[in-house]
Amino acid sequence: MSFTHLDAAGHARMVDVTEKQPTVRSATARGFVRCAPHVVAALRGGSVPKGDVLAVARIAGIAGAKRTPELLPLAHVIGVHGAAVDVRVVDEGVELQATVRTADRTGVEMEALTAVSVAALAVVDMVKALDKATSITDVRLIAKTGGKSGPWQRPGEDVGSEADG
Repeated sequence: MSFTHLDAAGHARMVDVTEKQPTVRSATARGFVRCAPHVVAALRGGSVPKGDVLAVARIAGIAGAKRTPELLPLAHVIGVHGAAVDVRVVDEGVELQATVRTADRTGVEMEALTAVSVAALAVVDMVKALDKATSITDVRLIAKTGGKSGPWQRPGEDVGSEADG
């Protein structure tokens, strides 16, 4: 068995995508921040002491998508040409969805997953003073398009926007 991220000596390496042609690609990921009822009430009422949690989460997620190669050592530096992070407060917490787009040689799945993860971390950071038990769950890729493997969608997941801000 050969591994794409190991050389002949078994050392980690970044896959060489130099010869690949750029194509339009996108990826969408989702996650959830489980919050106590009083935190949900503060989110809905705009009374979280640190400020606008949802705006901070959106910006943090976009920044996270752009910094993915700094966090994942074998991820390629690619052009993040579009990134949207949607958030929605629901009775159990905050739903997050990120869609990242590029026209490059490799996909943006890791960028979408990083965007959702960092947005979720921002929510936790903003509400941790209200409830230290707030938790992040269900971070997952739900769809991708472009590249050699073509489109993929997680069974049972609608790719439309889960969150309405």
